[in-house]
Amino acid sequence: MSSVVVPFYQRRHKHFDQSYRNIQTRYVLEEYAARKAASRQAAYYESSGLGKTTCRLCARRARTLAHEAMQESRKRTHEEKTHASEEKRIRFASELSALEKEIHTARHRAREHLDRLAIQRMVEENMALERHAVEESISRAPEILVRLRSHTVWEKMSVSLCFTVQGFPTPIVQWYKNEELITPASDPTKYRIESKYGVHVLHINRADFDDSATYSAVATNVHGQASTNCAVIVRRFRGDEEPHPAGIMPFHLPLSYDVCFTHIDVQFLEKFGVTFGTEGETLTLKCTMLITPDLKRLRPRAEWYRDDVLIKDSKWTKLYFGEGQAALSFTHLNKDDEGLYTLRMVTKGGVSEYSAFLFVRDADALIAGAPGAPMDVKCHDANRDYVIVTWKPPNTTSESPVIGYFVDKCEVGLENWVQCNDAPVKICKYPVTGLYEGRSYIFRVRAVNSAGISRPSRVSEPVAALDPVDLERTQTIHVDEGRKIVISKDDLEGDIQIPGPPTNVHASEISKTYVVISWDPPVPRGKEPLTYFIEKSMVGSGSWQRVNAQVAVKSPRYAVFDLAEGKSYVFRVLSANKHGISDPSEITEPIQPQDTIVVPSAPGRVVATRNTKTSVVVQWDKPKHEEDLYGYYIDYSVVGSNRWEPSNHKPIKYNRFVVHGLETGEQYVFRVKAVNAIGFSENSQESEAVTVQAALTCPSYPHGITLLNCDGHSMTLGWKAPKYSGGSPILGYYMDKREANHQNWHEVNSSLITRTIYTVEDLTEDAFYEFKVAAANLVGIGQPSDPSEHFKCKAWTMPEPG
Repeated sequence: MSSVVVPFYQRRHKHFDQSYRNIQTRYVLEEYAARKAASRQAAYYESSGLGKTTCRLCARRARTLAHEAMQESRKRTHEEKTHASEEKRIRFASELSALEKEIHTARHRAREHLDRLAIQRMVEENMALERHAVEESISRAPEILVRLRSHTVWEKMSVSLCFTVQGFPTPIVQWYKNEELITPASDPTKYRIESKYGVHVLHINRADFDDSATYSAVATNVHGQASTNCAVIVRRFRGDEEPHPAGIMPFHLPLSYDVCFTHIDVQFLEKFGVTFGTEGETLTLKCTMLITPDLKRLRPRAEWYRDDVLIKDSKWTKLYFGEGQAALSFTHLNKDDEGLYTLRMVTKGGVSEYSAFLFVRDADALIAGAPGAPMDVKCHDANRDYVIVTWKPPNTTSESPVIGYFVDKCEVGLENWVQCNDAPVKICKYPVTGLYEGRSYIFRVRAVNSAGISRPSRVSEPVAALDPVDLERTQTIHVDEGRKIVISKDDLEGDIQIPGPPTNVHASEISKTYVVISWDPPVPRGKEPLTYFIEKSMVGSGSWQRVNAQVAVKSPRYAVFDLAEGKSYVFRVLSANKHGISDPSEITEPIQPQDTIVVPSAPGRVVATRNTKTSVVVQWDKPKHEEDLYGYYIDYSVVGSNRWEPSNHKPIKYNRFVVHGLETGEQYVFRVKAVNAIGFSENSQESEAVTVQAALTCPSYPHGITLLNCDGHSMTLGWKAPKYSGGSPILGYYMDKREANHQNWHEVNSSLITRTIYTVEDLTEDAFYEFKVAAANLVGIGQPSDPSEHFKCKAWTMPEPG
């Protein structure tokens, strides 16, 4: 039996041709059964005698029958195969037709959806254009429809000043008394301001003689401003009327509608608060304000400060001021950006400012347990091929201590960072040599601990590998018609052949790992470029070894590494040009590699006091040795958790700090550590546990002292409670009195008055008295109120009201 070969597409797609395989197998088995039956019949004839007598004729007939049966079987198999293939083709065609119909339907729906979105977008754009056109058509500067009207009233009467203004956007109205801004919050019993449907009203309650003034109202929006003013004259009951106060015109004189502003008033409306950010984020600090008057030619100047250092536009910070808003945007936050931010609005009349703190947390480490990135990378003492790089260490409260740092350099304009030191440097200062003269470089630093390497710090400002002394050796002479002549001292010293030895050789930087040798170039130095060779000798050895035998030094600085700890060395320097080498310089004093600064001692006693519902004020005593300190790090922990969290991520220089972001009602303890270039001090002792709650202070002053009754010998007075209780219930009040035209105040009560009403006894009839009241709580006695009006001790003849 020949083997049946299954096509490759049927072998791969078993689910598609399973029925076909079963039919083919059945046909093979039927053919095999037919052949077996024929052979069995032939064997039967051969075994019987009939087979021998009929021999060949019967055998031929049997073979013919078997062949015909086999042909019939094959024909039937071919017909069934053809039928199965036709069914499969029909089924495939129907599925393909259904798929094409589904794709056509999906395309039609997608086209309808896109058309619907396009129509919606077109409608929104048209609506926005129409809205803008409508707003532009109705936008206008403020216009006074009904102006203020002057009033003359008697004392103790109330006055209402009202005017009507229209404009779009809705104008903001401010009231002035003799060109001083009126703030109802400062005296809520005296002033009340209402604004409704374009009508603005200033209520003056119980006017007294001091309320005689010129009152002005200024309406302001983005398109301009308008103002109106009036005079208020308060007359007394006495027959001898006093003259008008200074600055108040008689009522019959015409009043000018133009207000003369002597200063620009800046009022902060919305302010940024204490902000928390993470490295790598973008952030914006902004304040909205009302500037009165808002004049284009006379505008205040917005200045942003971080820790009292002026901030300018840079790659990292963007400033914006306009349309009543001042903003400071950070394009890529870094721990260098942490600090106290202050917005100062500078005008000719003074400065208005607001401050809040910005905290910047470490970004997630690339390796679990790695420290945070260093910060504040700066370059110092740059020269032809040498610069000193300094930085500040990160706070490692929850990570293992930092064991060193790697310093990387990159030429400006390239992206190729090169590691400067092979082994981690342990102090936060490193001299980088091998720079190419005339090129500019930027630097970054990475911290290393037992877990791995931190993220890189923010790059430093670019620094050029140039000798600053070269500028002093040139002189520019200006001649007529804008021409100038540049003269170099090198040209005047061109006859110098072999240079002289350097002078003033000394050690400018000393540490355990390196010593920086500095010197002054020889004088005269000549026209030819100079290079230097440094030699060292261990004290007592009597032999000299050239330090830079392979690399010529162009800068008058060089960092010498590979010095034996505990040994003393002396150094000398030789200068060279193309003509030859000078004699050696004078030998330095013996220099021993050692750290000139030591790790700071731990800060002293830490005291934590309550501040607000989410902050605590932490103060501590400075360490005994605080020289060369970068600052302090403060950590906090919930009582009982034994888990410390960093509060600040950049060292602060003061021994007082407000820790924000705490949970109200939780108990915390605090500790402080000092940090300098060598590293961290030991942690201070923990503070006493403090519960985060609003701090207790003395209450504010009472107000609104009013005479309620008088019988000729006593007065019953009432007043309103203070606006702020100081975080503790008010226990009572103390009252003082004095007669009119007297200087000294006298105590009225020795024990607390528990109510806001009190009767003062033993007064002189027909005498005038004034009073003041102070509130007391658990903390102490607050500020006294302003003195009351002069009350006359005369019996009231009118019936007492109910």
